[in-house]
Amino acid sequence: MRAVQVNEFGGPEVLSVVERPVPEPRPGEVLVRMAAVDVLFIDTRLRQGWGREYFEMNPPYTPGDGVAGEVVALGEDVDPAWLGTTVVADTGNSGTCAELVPVPVAELAVIPGGLDEQAAVVLLHDAVTALGIADHARMRPGENVLVTAAAGGAAGIVIQLAIAAGARVLGAARGEEKLAHARSLGAEPVDYGAPDWVERVRDLTGGVDVLVDGAGGAYGRDAFGAVARGARVITYGASDGDFADIDLDEARRRDVTVTGLFDLGLNTRERRRELLGRALAEAAAGRISPAIGAAFPLEKVADAHTAIERREIVGRAVLHP
Repeated sequence: MRAVQVNEFGGPEVLSVVERPVPEPRPGEVLVRMAAVDVLFIDTRLRQGWGREYFEMNPPYTPGDGVAGEVVALGEDVDPAWLGTTVVADTGNSGTCAELVPVPVAELAVIPGGLDEQAAVVLLHDAVTALGIADHARMRPGENVLVTAAAGGAAGIVIQLAIAAGARVLGAARGEEKLAHARSLGAEPVDYGAPDWVERVRDLTGGVDVLVDGAGGAYGRDAFGAVARGARVITYGASDGDFADIDLDEARRRDVTVTGLFDLGLNTRERRRELLGRALAEAAAGRISPAIGAAFPLEKVADAHTAIERREIVGRAVLHP
């Protein structure tokens, strides 16, 4: 079978597609024939060697965390009913960018009718993160919500959830295509390429009640200047290079609560599975919709990483066999 391999830390050129033996599922595992893998921005950072204090990734390794596809083989002690089922699973960075992926049964979720594998694998991370953010933020009717990196996968679902909760949403992004995407979701677009974008947000809202920051870096720090006293700030992304460095002393003086990605309670299997179940059901019912910006065949994985790093994709990139 074919699998992607990161041979050393570096640019997209360190990615290659290699031949490997077909894996045998262990007891309690199934073998999934991959139909879709989502490629996250963090995958490009890990490939560069970033985040080794958080993630144990040492070359050579196969990237990928989520996978969707058909169960084609069973390990010992696995219910035969799983065979032939179309599933999605979070594997904990076990290497899903491969044609065949062994997955523990405990991680499997059945993809409901009406959803395809690409949509399901995008929901696996984006909707789980977005629902966790929404549960924590408790967005209410009439509140002003600012979402940065608004064209991102999780951000798009946050926008949908905030609007469903009755909030007014401002979607900050850069470039007309991304701003148009935010507008199509119902957000008021704000171009954070403009030098006065923070002042514009404050003029429009008087200060936002909720900031959901997927940009990080300088954009996230700047966005903090748009929040009102008593606001809730959730930082979860690092598309601008690193997580936003919020001045916590200033936050305390303004009675602003700041919550980071690792404080959202998404680190337990039970919580992630609960949120995934909700996400799949909401999407199957048409209440939330993932944004798939581009799909690449497995052998074009380097092109996917390059496009993500160049901010060329609106929504999520996925790989297929």
